[in-house]
Amino acid sequence: MSPVIINCYEDFEALLGKEIGISDYVQVNQDRINLFADATLDHQWIHVDEERCKTESPFHQTIAHGYLTLSLLPYLWDQIIQVNNLERLVNYGMDKMKFGQPVLSGQSVRMTTHLEALANLRGAIRMSIHFTIDIKETGKTALEGVATFIYFFKKN
Repeated sequence: MSPVIINCYEDFEALLGKEIGISDYVQVNQDRINLFADATLDHQWIHVDEERCKTESPFHQTIAHGYLTLSLLPYLWDQIIQVNNLERLVNYGMDKMKFGQPVLSGQSVRMTTHLEALANLRGAIRMSIHFTIDIKETGKTALEGVATFIYFFKKN
């Protein structure tokens, strides 16, 4: 799927209240989980100890960190939207985040987005998307919430 092209405020405005798009799936394998554990210093056994998980975890395998699932948002978002004439993008905030189902090692996730709110800040645009990250193998929601970004456009 090709990303939605945004060139100006009016392009965002046309999407208000609508689905913006759906990303491709990305696999969350054990290597990715281990790298995330190393980067965040979160080596809780349910994420990294495959042998212990076989006997002690209710899932009988490792699961991804919830924040690993969240950290995939920028990658998945870049598949959905392309904003042209951009000077910079600021992550402004996260709201109403809820973790649903754990992502098991080896499963794949994708993101669906809807434009929930939009504000023209004279040269910048603050927009909020409702996002849902679902699991391919189960069809269940791993994470949902609202992400707010501020897009600063280049001056002409």
